Amino acid sequence: MENKINILVVDDHQLIIDGILSSLSGSDSYKVSSTNTCDDALRRIKQQLHSEPFDVLFTDLSFDNTPQNAELDGGESLIKAIKALEIDIKIGVISGHTETNRVYNVISNLQPDAYILKNHAGAEELDFAIKKMLNNERFYTYEIHQKILKRNIVQIQMDEVAVQILKELPKHPKISNLEGIITKESGGFLKLRSIENKLANLRIDLDANNNTDLVLKAKELGIID
Repeated sequence: MENKINILVVDDHQLIIDGILSSLSGSDSYKVSSTNTCDDALRRIKQQLHSEPFDVLFTDLSFDNTPQNAELDGGESLIKAIKALEIDIKIGVISGHTETNRVYNVISNLQPDAYILKNHAGAEELDFAIKKMLNNERFYTYEIHQKILKRNIVQIQMDEVAVQILKELPKHPKISNLEGIITKESGGFLKLRSIENKLANLRIDLDANNNTDLVLKAKELGIID
C-alpha cells in the first residue's frame, strides 16, 4: 500500500483550517493534521521526525491570536525555525497577504516552496501545489507570480538616482526643488531637465498616471518605504 503524503496545516483561524481540510479531503493520497499555533506546529514536526514525519507544511504568515508567552509569533518565525533546524519538509505559505513588498521579502528571504493566496486555496490549486513541491519545484499563485516578476523587472531597471528621486519626491511641493538635491552616480547634482526625464521614464516603467501615483506604486512595490 502506498504511503500517504503527511500534511500539517497551521492557521489561527479554525474556519480557514476547515476550508483547507475540506479542499484536501477529496484525495485519498493525503493524511492531514492541523494546529492553531506555530509553537505546537514545530513541536509536532520535531516529535514526528523519526516516526511519522510530515512531508508538507502549510502555514499562514500572520497569527493574530498567538498566546503572549509563545516562542514563535507567526508563520515567518516558524519557517525560520524549521530551516535553522534543517528539517526536511516542504513548506507552503497560505496567506491573505498580497502586498508586493511583504510577498517579495518572504519569498526572497525564506524561500518557501509555495505561496498560495487564501482565496485560491481550493482543491485543484492545493493538489497541484503539493505535486510541484514534492517534485522539488516552486509554486506560486498566479497573482503572486506576477507580482514577483514585476518586482524583479523593476528592480533590474531601478538605479540609485531613481531611488533618490522617488524618496525625495513626496518631501517637495515642486519638482524644481529637487535640483541641487539629487546626485549623479559619478558625483555632482542632476539638472532639472534630467530629473524630469527620469520621472517620465519611471512613470512609464511603473505604469503610473502622475507623480503621486508613481510614489504610491513605488511604495507598493517596496522600492521605497
